[in-house]
Parts: sequence; structure tokens; C-alpha cells
Amino acid sequence: MNRSFTLLTALLLATLHALQAADAPKPNIVFIYADDWGWGDLSCHGNTWLKTPRLDQLASEGIDFQQFNVLSPICSPSRAAALTGRFPGRFGINTVFGVGKPPEMPDWLTPKAPTIPRLLKTAGYHTGHFGKWHLGEGKPTMADYGFDESAVYHGPGPKIGPYGNEIPNRAVKFIEANKDRPFFVNVWLHESHLTHSPSDEAMAAWKHLDPTQQVYAAVITDGDNKVGMILDALERCGIAQNTLVVFSSDNGPAKSKENDKGVPGKYRSHYSIGETGGLRGQKTSLFEGGVRVPFIVRWPAQAPAGLKNDTTVLTAVDLLPTFCAAARVPPPADVNGDGENMLPALSGVPLARTRPIFWRINGNQRDSDFWPDLAVREGDWKLVTTFDGHRVELHNLKSNRAEDVSKDQAKEHPKIVAHLKKLALDWNATLPEKPDSECISKESQQPPKKKPQTNAEEA
Repeated sequence: MNRSFTLLTALLLATLHALQAADAPKPNIVFIYADDWGWGDLSCHGNTWLKTPRLDQLASEGIDFQQFNVLSPICSPSRAAALTGRFPGRFGINTVFGVGKPPEMPDWLTPKAPTIPRLLKTAGYHTGHFGKWHLGEGKPTMADYGFDESAVYHGPGPKIGPYGNEIPNRAVKFIEANKDRPFFVNVWLHESHLTHSPSDEAMAAWKHLDPTQQVYAAVITDGDNKVGMILDALERCGIAQNTLVVFSSDNGPAKSKENDKGVPGKYRSHYSIGETGGLRGQKTSLFEGGVRVPFIVRWPAQAPAGLKNDTTVLTAVDLLPTFCAAARVPPPADVNGDGENMLPALSGVPLARTRPIFWRINGNQRDSDFWPDLAVREGDWKLVTTFDGHRVELHNLKSNRAEDVSKDQAKEHPKIVAHLKKLALDWNATLPEKPDSECISKESQQPPKKKPQTNAEEA
């Protein structure tokens, strides 16, 4: 932490207790989830050529958590974890929908899964989802997952385009229409995913850069402006003080690879050159560059402004129990969640994590930083390994944030390696080997066509 918490902790705990009073107004909750937006793609995280003034403002008005992890370095499983509070492997979702099909992979997230919107609805929240879904298309509707209103791409129900301002415009209308009652809304943006489609205004602002940097800087500017549209709507409606806003990203930045598909018209395909802020690995890698992403929380009535929390370890599966706690909704006993209620951390109280974190990814590459299939973190120790356990690396993230391979401590700590490897392999053995029969389309029940089980850039 960058400040003393001796007196602050006591004050915040008292505030938190008051927040839980039955007559206190329930906070609105806005969850902004970017796509492939790297930890280092924010100017407040030290980027020297990208500018994110609205996100920097958000961080200055709230808490910038430095140790937040998503539960997959690729889209679909990351989003499943954020929505359900459970490790995505428990649903057989270990890669992206629509790219190959491992034997355990369903065709959509089961609507029986616990979800944040469904639980918040029990406390009187009106719920919405606008933007990317990518949790499968099939029988379930967005209403089946607990959403009162929705407009999505890569998903069921009313459609919305990923480009331009369609997503924030719909979210703003939702906020304006529900300003007099508690609401929960997902605003799942396209930026900074390929194919890039920056606005002409943003391109003009960065015309002094080389073409590769110009396109990416413009995309980040557009994404930052969309965050600003949401923040401005909250202020305009007079509800910013009682609204919990969270900004994060589904995984780390994509590898620098030109998108060769292209899109007709003005849409510009280009290299993705997002930054990890010095973390090893990128999208699809289980090293921190693939799974440690921005996590900024603004909650004017509760979260201390301008705080950087570099000690509390948060994960995407914590969102469900934490949001439920903020809304004073006890999750049912049968939720079987994998996360922890981290509400005190959102009010500035430092917390120590008590449960290990697990990751799995299918169809990964075997070169460079993309070889691990499994990972586990317990305390400051993180171990990555292959499915057979034959190859491992061990890193202490407190002293080796970047997971520098030259500082691999596996040989120095064989007992820790044995313990963590057993945790990872035992956990993996509990995951389903085939999908839920209710989550398979008729097409999937036909003899499968041979497809390479690799992760694609369109994830």
C-alpha cells in the first residue's frame, strides 16, 4: 500500500458496517469489461505513448488494484468466471467458443450456473448486459442468465454491433431509464480486440505516430472515451455517489500478429501492440501477462480516492460474492462458489486471500511463454505446469512479479513444487471430461470434424 492504514482501517470497517444496514440504499453496480486490454495499456500504469485520461481519472477517484487476475488468458472462460463466480473449467469451458472443440467443451454456458444478475434480481435489482457475450449461442436466452435487458454480439437475443458507440449508447439509455432504482449492468466493450476500428477523430489525434501505433492508440482512445460516456451518464443522472464502477479486461493483450481477415469499409485491420507493463506472456499464456489485467474500482461513498493496492490478491471469481455482499444478497448455499467476498478491500481495507487460485487452458502452443496448461497460486507462490506435470516453473510473485525465467525457483523449493503441483493436478482431475448433455447442440451430437485445437486471434 502507498499509505498507512492504522486509523483508516478502523474507520472503513465502521463505514462498511454502516453500509450493511438494512435501510442503507443499495448501490448500483456497473461492470465495464474491456477485451484484450493489457495491464500496461493505461497511462496511469506507466505507459509512455498511450493516453487514457478517463481511466486515469477513474483510478484517481477510487482504488487501482495491482494484483487482479482473470481466470483464463482467453475470452470465453474468462467471462464465464466473471459471471458465475466459479472456475470456468467446472463447466468444461477451457478455451473459446467457436474455435475447435475439446471433448469437455459445451456449446454454451449452462443457464443453471449461478450468475451475478440472477442473484441481484432477488434483491430488487434491474439487470442489463450490453456488448460482447461469447459464452455460446443455443437454446438459452439472455433472460435465462438473469438479464432483464440486453443487446449483444457473439451471443443470443437482440444484437448490437461491436464498433462505434452502439454499446455505450445502449448502456447510457439503460442507466438513464433506471436511475431511480438499483441496477446492475455489464458494459462489455470491443476495445482493444482485433479487428481494430478506430474513429476518424481518434485517428486524427494520433496522426503524429507511425501507422501501427496510430491505429492502436486511437482504439485505446475510443475505449477510454466510452468509459467516459458511462461515467458522465452517472453524473448527469445524479447517481455517481451511490454507484460502484468496476473497470477490467478479459485477458492480457494479443500477440503482435497482423489480422489477415480484414473487414470491408472503413474498418482498419492492424497489428495488436498492447502492453503488459513488463509482465511475462500475453493473451493465451498462463503467465501474468495473460491473466493479470487492470482492475479499477470507484465507489465514492466507500472506496478511498487515489489508493493503489498492490498487496490484495483479487480474482474474477470474487466478483459474484463481492457484488452480492455489496447488494446485501447472501448467495445460496448451493452456489458452490470458488471466490471470496472481498467487499472490505473495495472499501480500502487490506485483505489476505485464503483460497488458492487455479487456471487451465486448452489447445495452447508449446513455444515461448505459451507452454503451460495449468497454473496455481497460493499466497505469493505461483506454479505453472503441463498436464502431465513433467515441466514446471515456480515463481514468487512478491519478489518476481515478471516471472523472469532466470529466477525460476523450482529447483530451490522442491517441497513447494510438489505441494502446488499436486494441488493443480488434483484440481484438474475434478473437472468434467465431457460436456453437460443439456448444453450441446444437435450439430455437436454428430460425428465431429477434425479441427485443430488451437486458440485463435478472434477469441
